Amino acid sequence: MQLPIYLYGQQVLRKTTEDITIEYQGIGDLVANMYETMAKADGVGLAAPQVGLSIRLFVIDLTSLAEEYPKYKDYRKTFINPKIVEFYQEICTMEEGCLSLPDIHENVSRSTKIRIRYQDDQFVQHEEDFEDYEARVIQHEYDHLEGKVFTDRISPIRKQLIKSKLTSILKGKSKPYYKVKGM
Repeated sequence: MQLPIYLYGQQVLRKTTEDITIEYQGIGDLVANMYETMAKADGVGLAAPQVGLSIRLFVIDLTSLAEEYPKYKDYRKTFINPKIVEFYQEICTMEEGCLSLPDIHENVSRSTKIRIRYQDDQFVQHEEDFEDYEARVIQHEYDHLEGKVFTDRISPIRKQLIKSKLTSILKGKSKPYYKVKGM
């Protein structure tokens, strides 16, 4: 089932999320719905706050990049209760966008490699290193769990330059092709 994506300005996007346990009701359906929602919106990542839930969960799906990057064939991962335990020093700047901030794309600097501890959709504990694009997507979605959006990471002058676009989203003037929940 496709869920509405919460747009910039919704309070749930600014809250720090809470851990969940294996007893969380409907986790399997929620994860499946998040993958479906992300796919219909042509996204590569989706965090629970973006569908209105203040819980520590995000999903990523890089299979759409498999033609150019074969290592991403069937690449889908679920992250429950994640905690980034290390940001490696090398930084890369790259353009990012977000389903919660339609039509906004800005350059964001992030670590090229991270170590993260998380549980998968079966609540099995993992600790792994991720690099390059995977690391970027994970950091972007992780920010959502910390009550941040990618525009929080851009320079003040860039924020000023996109202010009218953010205001348009707040006023409900942004009309993405996917199902959304605005103000």
